Amino acid sequence: MQFRQQALAKLQSPEELDLPVRFARPQGWLALSVTVAVMAAASVWAVTGTVASTVSAPAVLTHGEGSYVLQSPVAGQVTEVVAQEGERLPANAPVLKVRTAQGGTTVVRTVAAGRVTALAATIGAIISTGANVAAVEKVAHADDPLYATVYVPAESAATIPANAAVDLTVQSVPTQQYGVLRGHVKAVGRSVETSQQISSFLGDSQLGEQFTKKGRPVAVLVRLDRSAATKSGLKWSSADGPPFALTSMTLATGSIRLADQRPVDWLLP
Repeated sequence: MQFRQQALAKLQSPEELDLPVRFARPQGWLALSVTVAVMAAASVWAVTGTVASTVSAPAVLTHGEGSYVLQSPVAGQVTEVVAQEGERLPANAPVLKVRTAQGGTTVVRTVAAGRVTALAATIGAIISTGANVAAVEKVAHADDPLYATVYVPAESAATIPANAAVDLTVQSVPTQQYGVLRGHVKAVGRSVETSQQISSFLGDSQLGEQFTKKGRPVAVLVRLDRSAATKSGLKWSSADGPPFALTSMTLATGSIRLADQRPVDWLLP
């Protein structure tokens, strides 16, 4: 009861009515100003800004037209291997000879001009009709340019813009020393590819299985940037790049920059 009377008496006293009232300290005003400025900047960025993202996927360096698997048109025994791995041959060139059960000899020839990347048949081997005897990369001239084929997950392919920048981490090149290989998207496949389609294009069944482990991907053809200042003739993130030229069928990992997205699109539910 005594406390209540004292409180009422204090409220009725006019002695402190003329004192100024402090609503906030200077530090509080400063914190409030900073908070408001940050919120305003974030709002402007959410409306006008963009977010850059990338997709990484396995890749392989090839020539633009890919490879093909050469098959024997007959069954029999291999009597001679004419071609050598790494040799560049014109179309219809002899690769090996097969003696059939009837005693005749059939010459297995290239379908298109290219470089022999693998020979599966040896002298004395017995092969059946349709057996794979060689893999031939479709390259007619030594100066035909290399490309990279990146096998991107199907759900990411639609967001890849034309001429998108690509960084390629090449397995045979130390990244810390020479950096990454530069390139730009040349074309994006229109449909997903099966393991068999990839194997036919690369001339390697193991790569077909490897690139489809997580589902059927879309092939993205990447044009490698050229540079006269490097020994490889290609542009790298380092000044010089590796002191050697790259060859086809070299494995890599491609990082492709996707189309910029407005942050408000993914900030809002």
